Amino acid sequence: MAWQGVTGAALAAIAGLVGGVHSGVSAAVGASIGTVATVVFAIVASLGGVGSAGLAMVAVLRAEVVKIVTIVVLLWLVLTSYKNVVIVWFIGAFLISALILTAAALVRDDR
Repeated sequence: MAWQGVTGAALAAIAGLVGGVHSGVSAAVGASIGTVATVVFAIVASLGGVGSAGLAMVAVLRAEVVKIVTIVVLLWLVLTSYKNVVIVWFIGAFLISALILTAAALVRDDR
């Protein structure tokens, strides 16, 4: 999640410099949706049972469904309430944030 935060902040800064305030805010909000969805996933997954592999799988699948619903609701909320959204930066930052999460699973952290 640290990579998502760093990437989101960088995208917001670049968008703000290139396209102005609304571009920066759009990029920040877009990247934040992926981060919020990841936190929701982790919380819901941790509530599941770990008594067996089956229960663990159900917990992860439930968390994934809640994550997808969270993403859809947050995207809808932003697109309907923020009238000055810059769609290219908003969706672009959201997609990059989602890709960073996927790529982060492949990176090894040996601290």
